[in-house]
Amino acid sequence: MQSNLLTHAMEREFPALSAVVSELKQTDTHFAKLLAEHDDLDAQITKDEVGITPMGDAALEDLKKQRLSLKDELYRIATTAQGA
Repeated sequence: MQSNLLTHAMEREFPALSAVVSELKQTDTHFAKLLAEHDDLDAQITKDEVGITPMGDAALEDLKKQRLSLKDELYRIATTAQGA
């Protein structure tokens, strides 16, 4: 797999937060819902990038922006929980 096609999973991108992310998935329904949305977007983006489900550039850019917004929110929640 090409490095630019690797998953953008929270645990891979922020390994220092993996324990917090795992805990929040189990205890925080809002966090779990956002994480599921992020992972779904990541899967859709990956399918486009490998040619399974191609989409237009504008649609792909929109999905990437949505994924980034979710990642920012997930990161904020996880780092806040980690500091608590």
